[in-house]
This record gives sequence, C-alpha cells and structure tokens, in this order.
Amino acid sequence: MTRILKSKYKIDRRLRCNLWGRPKSPFNRRDYPPGHNGQNKRRKPSDFGIQLQAKQKLKSHYGYITEKQFRNTFFKASKIKGNTSENLIELLERRLDAVVYRMKFVNTIFAARQFVSHGHVKVNGKKVTIPSYCIRDGDTVEVKEKSREMPIVLESISSTERDAPEYLSVDYDKMKGTFLKGPKPEEVPYPVIMEPNLVIEYYSR
Repeated sequence: MTRILKSKYKIDRRLRCNLWGRPKSPFNRRDYPPGHNGQNKRRKPSDFGIQLQAKQKLKSHYGYITEKQFRNTFFKASKIKGNTSENLIELLERRLDAVVYRMKFVNTIFAARQFVSHGHVKVNGKKVTIPSYCIRDGDTVEVKEKSREMPIVLESISSTERDAPEYLSVDYDKMKGTFLKGPKPEEVPYPVIMEPNLVIEYYSR
C-alpha cells in the first residue's frame, strides 16, 4: 500500500467517515479512529469540537490543502456577495485539482493534485500546473494528448464507482470537459454530509 493510500485511510478513520466514498476504505470495516485507544468510548464533543470536525472533514476532502490555504478560501468566500457557505463550496469546486477529480480523469483528489503539478492538464488549450488554479464558467479542461494513454487515466474513466456531476460536461473520447457553472452545495457529489455552515461558525469565532 502506498504512503498516500495509508494517509488517506488514516484520515477516514480519524474523521470517522468514508470521506471519498471508496469501497476499500477501512472505515467500512472498522468505524473508529486509528490507534490503541480508538475503540474507547468518546466524550460528547463541545460546540467547538463539532465545528472543528466539520472544518477538518471539508478541508480533508479536497486533499492536501493547508490550513492557511483553506482559511484564505473562507475569507475570499466571505467577501463575495451572497451566502458564505455556498460561496466556500463553489470556490473549492473551482480548484483545478478538484475539477480534474470530478471529471474522472483520475481516481482520487490526491492523484489529481499530482496530475496537475506534473503538467498533464491544459486549461483553455494552455498547460497549467497549479492545483489551486481557479476555473471559471465555460473554461475547458483537458488531458494532454501525450498523457491520455496513461494507466491511471484509462482506469479512472472506465470505473463505474462514480459519475461526473451535472455542472460539468465531459467528452471522454476527446479527454476534455467544460466547467458549466459554479455548483450549489447540494449539487456536489459528497459521499458524506458536509456542514459548511459549521465551518463558517468555526472561522467566525
């Protein structure tokens, strides 16, 4: 098992949920946190603990986002007109690595980050290597021609484990997709219940 897989599964167990909906998640077999005391009865969490858990769950779903990056995304969302919770989700879903993952060009958000960083992705015909690059409505995202036969790509697009959401249009013959519009929270295919309102409360303390 790779180091990334071990790390990902440890996150599942620590947060007590199958965060990415993967059938091999250890949480499906052992629904308690890792470690010697994982099975011990846990005390009822405080309001702060509940807010922290919601923040960690949402942040972890998007892979290796640092606390500073996530906090800055919240501040950016809070300055946009409208509902801050909805703005936060939309900004996270506009990240290039998230879009590559949602389009099913790779199997995991972690792989999406590496895939982008290694130069396998084009946005509007130009190579972009920044995972946090913000995708706009109407932008096209495609796998570079030389990268289209990579096993990681072929395995992912043939998988029936998940489908691309409706706010994306994907042509797998051309390995290209279009970001149609920013999604509402209920349109995002989270395998677990996310509570962005609690994340807002956490950062508004």
